[in-house]
Amino acid sequence: MKIVLQRVLAAEVKVEGEVAGSIGRGYVLLLGVGQGDTEASALKLANKVHSLRIFPDAAGKTNLSAADIDGEVLVISQFTLYADCKKGSRPSFTEAAGPELAKALYAYFVTLCETRFAKTAQGIFGADMKVSLINDGPFTLTLEA
Repeated sequence: MKIVLQRVLAAEVKVEGEVAGSIGRGYVLLLGVGQGDTEASALKLANKVHSLRIFPDAAGKTNLSAADIDGEVLVISQFTLYADCKKGSRPSFTEAAGPELAKALYAYFVTLCETRFAKTAQGIFGADMKVSLINDGPFTLTLEA
């Protein structure tokens, strides 16, 4: 399981021109599910995202977690995180989980976030989504379990 995490001031995702989810200050999480991933992988990453201290305190040091600031999360499914571009000029996605497993683990991860963050919003699994965000920092991390 892979996550690209961006610290944001605000973000939203639209599907067919309609807002599917939006947040204020917090994280946009682009979540990719790989073939060998399990609920344990999702739990490990949800705990890691929740405990990260990457928000500035009063002195400007990155000492605060999302929980400390009532941070929100927007979770977007993104199988392209498993793209393999080593050969040719067209990516291969053979390492990405199949749709059934990916959708189940994506939904489980969203459920885990709902119990950890002030607000959890999400895109629509498998849809063509348009994500808008105001990156804060910018501060972007990659996580893997």
